[in-house]
Amino acid sequence: MHVAGRIEDYALIGDMQTAALVCRDGTVDWLCLPRFDSHAVFAGLLGTEEHGFWRLGPAHGPGTAPAPASRRTYRGDSLILESEWDTPRGTVRVTDFMPPRDSDAPQLVRIVEGVSGRVPMRSALRMRFSYGRVVPWVHKVDGRTVAVAGPDSVWLDTTAETFGKDLTTYSDFTVAPGDRIAFTISWQPSHKEPPAHPEPEAALTATEEFWHDWVAQCTYHGPYREAVVRSLITLKALTYAPTGGIVAAPTTSLPEDIGGSRNWDYRFTWLRDAAITLSSLLRTGYREEARAWREWLLRAVAGDPENLQIMYGIAGERELGEAELDWLPGYENSAPVRAGNGAAHQLQLDVYGEVTEALHLAHMTGLARNDYASLLQLKLIRYLETHWDQPDEGIWEVRGPRRHFVHSKVMAWVAVDRTIKLIESGDADGPLERWRDLRDDIHRDVCEKGYDKERNTFTQSYGSRELDASLLLIPQVGFLPPDDKRVIGTIEAIQRELSTPDGFILRYPTSGDDAGVDGLEGDEGAFLACSFWMADDLAMIGRVDEARKLFERLLALRNDLGLLAEEWDPRLQRQVGNFPQAFSHVPLIDTALRLTASGAYGG
Repeated sequence: MHVAGRIEDYALIGDMQTAALVCRDGTVDWLCLPRFDSHAVFAGLLGTEEHGFWRLGPAHGPGTAPAPASRRTYRGDSLILESEWDTPRGTVRVTDFMPPRDSDAPQLVRIVEGVSGRVPMRSALRMRFSYGRVVPWVHKVDGRTVAVAGPDSVWLDTTAETFGKDLTTYSDFTVAPGDRIAFTISWQPSHKEPPAHPEPEAALTATEEFWHDWVAQCTYHGPYREAVVRSLITLKALTYAPTGGIVAAPTTSLPEDIGGSRNWDYRFTWLRDAAITLSSLLRTGYREEARAWREWLLRAVAGDPENLQIMYGIAGERELGEAELDWLPGYENSAPVRAGNGAAHQLQLDVYGEVTEALHLAHMTGLARNDYASLLQLKLIRYLETHWDQPDEGIWEVRGPRRHFVHSKVMAWVAVDRTIKLIESGDADGPLERWRDLRDDIHRDVCEKGYDKERNTFTQSYGSRELDASLLLIPQVGFLPPDDKRVIGTIEAIQRELSTPDGFILRYPTSGDDAGVDGLEGDEGAFLACSFWMADDLAMIGRVDEARKLFERLLALRNDLGLLAEEWDPRLQRQVGNFPQAFSHVPLIDTALRLTASGAYGG
C-alpha cells in the first residue's frame, strides 16, 4: 500500500503543457491531462490510492509498502528522470519522461531497463478521472488498453502482458540485463480516433535533444551553475508552450500548514510570478520565452488594463472560480482541497509595478519593440494615477480587510519610474512632468506614512507596527539606495522579528499585535522567496559573507533533484506548499547572479 510521500520526495517531469509528480517509490501520484489546469487523472497526492496512481517498480509482497529507489537523478541537464533500485535479485532502472509536444496527444513514457540480475517488476495503473471521483470504462481496442470517462480517454501501450483486477490495470514481468520494456499512456478526447502508437525510444532521444539544446542557450556560467540550470529547467517546465503563460506551480492544495486549511490552487498565471520569471529568463539568455510571455500578457490584458487581474488562466482565461473537492481528504488530511482560485479578482496594486518592470527589462535587453506593449504601459500608469493611494489586498493575497500595504505603494512607484524612463528614452510619449510629480508624491507618501521612526524600519502597512518581508525589495527595485539608514534598519528589523530559529524568513507575523491580517487560521512556514530576498539585501549592504552562507543554507533545503516548494517548515524540517514553486526558483537564480557578480562565493 503506497501512501503519498513527503513533498520533497517527488520529482517533476513535464512537457511544457502539463506535468506529473513521481514519488521515490516509482508512483506517479499527480497528473492533470491534457493541461496543467485540467482535472487530475492521478490525484493520489491529495487522497489515497483510490483517487488514482501509477506505480512502476520492483514487485513487493501483499501488505508491504513499495521500496523507494536506491538512487535517482535527472539525466544530465534535462527533465528525464532515472530511478534505480538495488534488490536482492539484481538492479533495475526506470526512466520517466514526457516528450515535449506541439499538438500531439500528451504522453507519459516509462521505460524499464534491466541492469543486473533478474528483477521481478510490477506496473499498477489506476486511472480515476475528475480528480479521483470518476471510475472510467476500461477495455481493449486492437490490443491497446483504453480508459474512457466522458470527454476523456487515456490509452496504455506496452509490449508487456496486462490484466485487470480490482478496477486496476496490472502488468507483472521480469527484466534481465539489456531488457527494455516501455509503458506509455496517451490522452486523447474520447470522441476522436485513437492516438498514434507511441515510439518510446525515439521519443526519449528527441526529449534529451530538446533539453540539451535548450540548456545550451544559458548564459550563466558561474559557481552556482548546477542550481541555476536546474531552476531554469523547472521554470521552463512550468511554461505552457502554446501560449507562453507560466503557472506558479503544477499542483493544487499542497498545504502551507500541514493539517491546516492554507491550501490553494497554483495552476494559473499570476502576473507577479510570471513577470519575475520573465526577468530571470531574460538575464540568463532566454529571449524567446520572454517574447512569448509578453505576447501572452498583451492578449490576456487585451484592451482593458483598468480591470487588470492579478492572475489569469494559462491561455488568458479570466474566470477562475474556486470550488472545494470534498471527496478528497487532502494531502496528509490538509483540507479543503481547492480547484480554482477566488483571489483572481483581488486588488493588488503591486502587480502594476511587476508587469511594468518586466516590460521595461524586455525593452532594455533589446527585445524587439512592440508598440502595444508601450501603449499598455502608459495605460497602466493612467490607471495608477487615480488608484495608487487606495488600500488593497497586497502581494500575499490576504483574505482579511484591505490595507495601505507599503510594498504595494513601492511597486506603484516602480511602475511610474520605469514608464518615465521609457518616455525619456524616446520610445513613448506621455505627460513627463506630471508623472515625475506623481513619482515624487508616491515616494513622499511611503516615507512619511510607511516608516516607523522610533524603530527605524518600514512597516507592513500604513499605521501598522508589523513587519513584512516584501519590504526587503525596497533597495532591489531602486526605491531607496542600499546604504540608506532606513533600508539597513528595515533589513535588521526583519532579521530580528521575522526570522525562524534556523535563520529563514517568514512573510509576516501570523500572530501578535496585528494577528489576522491574512484572515486565515493556522500558521505557515518560512517563505523561501523571502529568505532569498534577505540574502540579496545582505549582499547589497556589504554583508556578502553572511549573504553567501544564507544562500548556501537555502540551497541545502532543495530536495535531491534540486527542487523547492513554496515554504520550509522549521518545526517539521520539511518542505511545504505547492511544488515545485516558480516563486522559489526565480529568486534562487537572482541571488546566484548577484552573489556571482559580487564574487561572494566560497572555494
